[in-house]
Amino acid sequence: MAQNTDTGNAAEKAHQEAEPELKIGLIGLDTSHVIAFTQLFNDPNNPKHIPGAKVTLAYRGGSPDLEASYTRIDGFTERLKNEYGVEIVNSIEELCSRVDAVMLTSVDGRVHLEQVKPVFQAKKRVFIDKPLAGSLVDAIKIARLAKEHDVPWFSSSSYRYYSSLTKLCQQDIGSIHTVISYGPCHLEPHHPDLFWYGIHPTEALYTVMGKGCETVSRVSTPDTDVVTGVWKDGRVGVLVGLRKGPLPHQVIAFGEKGTAYQEDGGDYAELAQEVIKFFKSGVSPISSEETIEIFAFLEAADESKRQGGKPVKIEEVIANAEKQIADGQ
Repeated sequence: MAQNTDTGNAAEKAHQEAEPELKIGLIGLDTSHVIAFTQLFNDPNNPKHIPGAKVTLAYRGGSPDLEASYTRIDGFTERLKNEYGVEIVNSIEELCSRVDAVMLTSVDGRVHLEQVKPVFQAKKRVFIDKPLAGSLVDAIKIARLAKEHDVPWFSSSSYRYYSSLTKLCQQDIGSIHTVISYGPCHLEPHHPDLFWYGIHPTEALYTVMGKGCETVSRVSTPDTDVVTGVWKDGRVGVLVGLRKGPLPHQVIAFGEKGTAYQEDGGDYAELAQEVIKFFKSGVSPISSEETIEIFAFLEAADESKRQGGKPVKIEEVIANAEKQIADGQ
């Protein structure tokens, strides 16, 4: 029986209009992501507008020792106020008391742990933009705090939800045995090498591979990083981080029946849609275990570099971070 799509669309629109608009608060206005997300939620004329949610409040934040923060925060703050009518508040606590959900967008991963504490205490669902933290220790602490306060959360790069990557994952190439993910990998001196921008192609790699990496080894030059992960079932995932010349990004998956190529990129709309679904359902689309493993992968790559490219076990990196926490660090 054919469906009446006009009736279905009208019913969906009526359902959206009946739902109260979700009030979102932003923490950390030193990234272009705050403009990208707010445009999608607040501007009904945006061709990719996401109805049912609106950024209403924001807390400025900022890191005085991070160039990417202090050189951009004023401009982004003014745009949020003047173009989108977002109210700037003086504390995270006030923000949490007046919104339904939170997007922690500070560009500096080092401040995320302290900034998310009052959010968890207020029992607000939170999306934490990349990088989740400035260290694996802080990433584990965030996951533990969320569990302690029983608050749903998730963190992701926008790369995970690019429609082009979704299409790659849907191709029938048989059992996948090898995946290569390459992309920009700029460094930032206040963060471990791959946390700052390498998180993007790493997130894409894990989108295809899933968790289960056992060992990581890394070859590093000033222009390029090549990180090889071996999964417990024998699959191999390769991250190629680029810092010179054109900086494309792509995932290539090799299967028993063929090879799949990511054909193009994407934008923030797909991630923003997932964030709203999460805010409404309280169900994270990514397990905290996978997110922690991703940052253990990145930390293990740094340790491999320190050891001249030797393979480093993921479980040992996580155990070392947990020991640091137990020792009070």
